Amino acid sequence: MKIAVFQMRSGIDPVRNMAALVDAIKDAARAGAAMLFTPEMSGLLDSNRDRARVNIVQEADDQVLAAVRSAAKEAQIWVHLGSLALAGEGRNLNRGFVISPDGTVLARYDKMHLFDVDLPSGESWRESNAYAPGARGVVARTGLGSLGLSICYDLRFPALYQALSAAGADILCVPAAFTVPTGEAHWHVLLRARAIENACWVVAAAQSGTHEDGRKTFGHSLVVDPWGRVVLDMGSGEGIGFAEIDLGAIAEARSRIPVLAHRRVIPVVEIAE
Repeated sequence: MKIAVFQMRSGIDPVRNMAALVDAIKDAARAGAAMLFTPEMSGLLDSNRDRARVNIVQEADDQVLAAVRSAAKEAQIWVHLGSLALAGEGRNLNRGFVISPDGTVLARYDKMHLFDVDLPSGESWRESNAYAPGARGVVARTGLGSLGLSICYDLRFPALYQALSAAGADILCVPAAFTVPTGEAHWHVLLRARAIENACWVVAAAQSGTHEDGRKTFGHSLVVDPWGRVVLDMGSGEGIGFAEIDLGAIAEARSRIPVLAHRRVIPVVEIAE
């Protein structure tokens, strides 16, 4: 199965981001990809919350989602739309979508773990001030395999991916807008670890470069096989990368080291003093 990964530099104008997404869908389909994966915040990346507010609307009114659904239907391609900023009740939602070749939304996932950190570089992020966390993991069963959905900071919480693989996920999706300092330190090793410990494919479409709001993202969209080998690393910049995914590699990896069969629930940790 041939997949396409779109590495973006999303900006503050949803219309421009929407046009880039539609073009990527067309290009991926023309190249013979069965599915396109896009990053976190594909429709809007703006850290100025006052300015962004006018562009964050309810799902039913979101023009980016409508355009992606229409383009997927026209191109007859699956799309994992990494995430969009959407208006919720009270706080916003960081929501990802799996869209089928007929343009319908098969699955939705709201980011569970929110990025509230102070980095040594001086960057400070408080995602929970504007966004509400999701409440559950999601596996989307497509004709191309089962996708376990996550978003960016979720990557640091392996219990989520264990739950997704236990529920039958073949491909763990990690759309992201990783900062440069955290990306340089942890991006590759965490993605490879999630692939290895679950014996799943990992597809991580990423934001890359210096954005209109001033932030810098790490790039390096990756595809990792179930043995932990990196089969695609897009480096920096923008564009579409392609990779071949063989779901048979999952059974092969699990036959070598049957990690899922050997998992045990650890209900209590004993503390001896």
